[in-house]
Amino acid sequence: MKKRVFITLFLILILVANISLASYDTVTMTVVEEPVCTIEIGDNSSFEKKLVEKNLNNKEVTLQLQVTNEEASLQPTGEIMLVIDNSQSMEDIVDGTTTREDLVIESANTLVNTILNGNDNLKVGVVSFSTNSNVDLEGTINDANLVSDLSSDPQALTSAISNIQYTGPRTDLQSGLSLASQYFTETDNNKYIIVLTDGVPNVALDYDGMYFSDDVINKTKAELQSLGTAGYNVITMLTGISNPDSTPGTRDDDKTYAEIIEEVFGTEENPTVGKFYYVQDSEIEQTITNDIYNDLLPIEQVLKDIVITDYFPKEIIDNFDFAYVSQPNIGTISAEVNKENNSITWTISELRPGETATVQYTLSLKQNFSSSIVGKILDTNEKVDISYTDLDGETVEETSDVTPKLKLTEPPVVLPAAGTPIMIALFAIGAGLFIYSFVRLTVTNRNMKH
Repeated sequence: MKKRVFITLFLILILVANISLASYDTVTMTVVEEPVCTIEIGDNSSFEKKLVEKNLNNKEVTLQLQVTNEEASLQPTGEIMLVIDNSQSMEDIVDGTTTREDLVIESANTLVNTILNGNDNLKVGVVSFSTNSNVDLEGTINDANLVSDLSSDPQALTSAISNIQYTGPRTDLQSGLSLASQYFTETDNNKYIIVLTDGVPNVALDYDGMYFSDDVINKTKAELQSLGTAGYNVITMLTGISNPDSTPGTRDDDKTYAEIIEEVFGTEENPTVGKFYYVQDSEIEQTITNDIYNDLLPIEQVLKDIVITDYFPKEIIDNFDFAYVSQPNIGTISAEVNKENNSITWTISELRPGETATVQYTLSLKQNFSSSIVGKILDTNEKVDISYTDLDGETVEETSDVTPKLKLTEPPVVLPAAGTPIMIALFAIGAGLFIYSFVRLTVTNRNMKH
């Protein structure tokens, strides 16, 4: 009986000691390991999960998920011939003292500087067209002039463009297209013809002598179509048509400028070849420096349909509070942890070259944590799964179980000093148990004697 009393007292001492030492205030949290989880995405991009902040006094850690698209933005490559109208109408004043030619030339120079900046894989040439100052040469290839052969020198090109001189009053676009096509190399690469004009073609090569005639219309359209068939990328900007519903006055019928334009160039929705911009003078700069520039760029190196699922061990979910530091800068993420599989899911529809998407969250030890996790090595995360559409349009899936690790530690067991409240309480409990056991033993002995 005495042995039972001492065993009971000993167990009580251990229980009380454990209760006092495994509390939130006394337990210590440490980071045992903090490896960086990295998953390669394609050739240059990556996903990364790492511990970015440790607030161990508050028993809290912050983790960061980050996706970076490090694919280089592709530059236009190949050869470009700018075919620039310098007919009489280009000298019309469209804004104060600014002529239409000023707007076109300035915008063309901006385009050249932009596309050649740091780009050794592109060359640009320039041809101007109108009609020849010698009337006897009108309707010949001499209606066009080579302003600059193919070059990668933006300074030389912009100087040449800025010095384009007026030569004739009318518009022989076919001559400009035909001359430009002669200066491309035989190299197998991208070849672009960019037409910047302010007039409806009224002269063509070997035309019938009537301005704006069906012969002019058909020959110019056929030249455009032949370029498209030969594999050239043709981009045309037409501006300066102030009254498209009027007629040229040199035809036998009443065909309007708008009708002739559609016969030659088609419409923006259904162009004769390539792309066709039919714009106002106020839209010249935007069209050349932005729209046409974008037409020259290859398809962007965009990562699409990125889905990141971060899973947590049950011990983390049960014993730690989860909270976002802030919402992700790109994409959407679960409002809270999915309790069915202990995960959060981050979805990013598109990640463009140079973009980095980031989100952070904290794990904070709960006040009422289970003492069963004390002394264990705790993985902050179970694993992370990633799926995405790569640059070839293929769906790729990756996973990793690399994760930071935490540990909760109890202070050493030290029995309370004599006279402390805990010691007094333990003494009282022990004394009570001893007296209770002694009384029961005495009564039992008396009963046995009787």
